[in-house]
Amino acid sequence: MRIALVHDYLVQCGGAEKVLECFCELFPDAPIYTIIYDKKLMHGMFENKNIKTSYLQKIPFAPTRHRIFPPLMPMAIEQFDFSDYDLVLSDSSSYAKGVITGLETLHICYMHTPMRYAWDDCHKYTSDFYFPALIKKLVPFFMNYIRVWDRISADRPDKIIANSNFIARKIKKYYKRDSLVVNPPITFDNFYISPKTENYFLIVGRLMAYKRIDIAIQAFNKLKLPLKILGRGPELKRLKKMAGPNIEFLGRVPDEELFKYYSCCKAFIFPQEEDFGIVAIEAMASGRPVIAYRGGDIPEHIEEGKTGMFFENQTAEDIIEAVKKFNENDYDPNYIREKARKFDKKIFKEKIKSYIDSEYEKFKQLK
Repeated sequence: MRIALVHDYLVQCGGAEKVLECFCELFPDAPIYTIIYDKKLMHGMFENKNIKTSYLQKIPFAPTRHRIFPPLMPMAIEQFDFSDYDLVLSDSSSYAKGVITGLETLHICYMHTPMRYAWDDCHKYTSDFYFPALIKKLVPFFMNYIRVWDRISADRPDKIIANSNFIARKIKKYYKRDSLVVNPPITFDNFYISPKTENYFLIVGRLMAYKRIDIAIQAFNKLKLPLKILGRGPELKRLKKMAGPNIEFLGRVPDEELFKYYSCCKAFIFPQEEDFGIVAIEAMASGRPVIAYRGGDIPEHIEEGKTGMFFENQTAEDIIEAVKKFNENDYDPNYIREKARKFDKKIFKEKIKSYIDSEYEKFKQLK
């Protein structure tokens, strides 16, 4: 079976890229088609893979400023020719689902989310990414085109896998399509329970506006408790200006250090609404309780009082109240860790491979 992988763009290392990494392990000879690729930003991920990029790769600054090119991306993803492949496996948060395949090619899309800035987050798009004034004025004119293209392109995959029940509901609402739910993977054995925790709370992830790290900083400024923040992103400068001396920004750290920070924190702070929330699951795999906003998919994976606790509103005041109620001794690290075992990437790959094999057999019979 001739297989091609498709990914939106390779310009950061996050949960979507971990899914792609699993796909590469399942199909090591499959090339990766992507709109743009920045080798430096990928920190060695996929550097030995056969990566095929679109014409946007040749445009100056496109790999580092890709968010200002949405009107050009539909054309970029549609330029790829998949006529030589039996199966296209895309993983998509925006454009990868929109590849065009022929009658002889089965297209299965693993969908992280419907395009955020076309639908539920469209009104926050320009403010969240600090676009130049000219770009902000142009956004309303091209957003309708993007939304129409996005809706049409969602009909192109033959089958859709959603990364969570939360996203499956969005897929049904915006695209009117059914999907199978398979949660994203973690490498469970990389994480471990520390014999002793240290006196700090932890946040891990890309520093983006929708992550609401700002309210966590406001809360910990008032609490005067140690908070460590791991990750980089466009919000870094703004967040640093807000933060008091008890808040430490550590940037991107090597994996071994990341695992240690997870394992030794008092609790993991999760103030955002996420499609799935893989960093919260990684914290659980380290035996640490999660203090989370009750939104997105994460409420399906946290048992209140056993693996973590919730706050109801995305405000500093709600986080303060939750942290004050939190008692580390109320939680059993071994119980928390076991609840994260089902997300191990071995299980993920088995589910994906079984589904692909089954659907491809059905597809062959229809030819």
